Amino acid sequence: MANLITLSRLFLLLVIVAIAYRPASTVQLWIWPILTLVFISDGLDGWVARRRSEESLFGALFDIAVDRIVELTLWIVLADLDLVAIWIPIVFVMRGVLVDAIRASRVQADRRGPFALLESPAARWLVAGRFMRGFYATIKACAFVGLFMIQPLPIGIETYLPSLTEFWAPIQPGFEWLAMALAYLAVALCVLRGMPVIVEFLAEERRSLFSRSRGTRHRTP
Repeated sequence: MANLITLSRLFLLLVIVAIAYRPASTVQLWIWPILTLVFISDGLDGWVARRRSEESLFGALFDIAVDRIVELTLWIVLADLDLVAIWIPIVFVMRGVLVDAIRASRVQADRRGPFALLESPAARWLVAGRFMRGFYATIKACAFVGLFMIQPLPIGIETYLPSLTEFWAPIQPGFEWLAMALAYLAVALCVLRGMPVIVEFLAEERRSLFSRSRGTRHRTP
């Protein structure tokens, strides 16, 4: 059941992409509730897995993979629609590929969940802690909703709430600024949360290399 909920996010993602590429209209207002379902299901699948005792290594990796697909696709679509600069999805792609490659190699070696591999308490809090994961997901969700609503929201107000058109006009620049600020904050958190994984991996590789070099010297006659 939990994996089916995770899989449903891919279907919802396809719906969002299809709507996003339609001409600007009130139809695109549906992106808001659909995105909400995507991010609610992101937390729901983990809850269902724990409640039904369906937690598994595959489920954890599948959840991360789907999260990455959803996240990267949305950033790429936003860049293609000229709603964000192209460097933003590039940062997410580079960080995602690097961190996921490290996680995959360590999971294969240790057979532990991705978040269980972190060693320091600070790294576990920043990357695996419920507060930080929830905070990061909330920032991304608000950024995505804000950015995707930049074009259809004024149309929706003019269509369904024409009396608020004059009220919204001076607010719109601030709304757009807030959406971009949230996008930049999401980028900062993305990089910040990826650093502990990379740092701990490099430290572990350095210790392993040092141990091998010492072992080689001790065996030399």
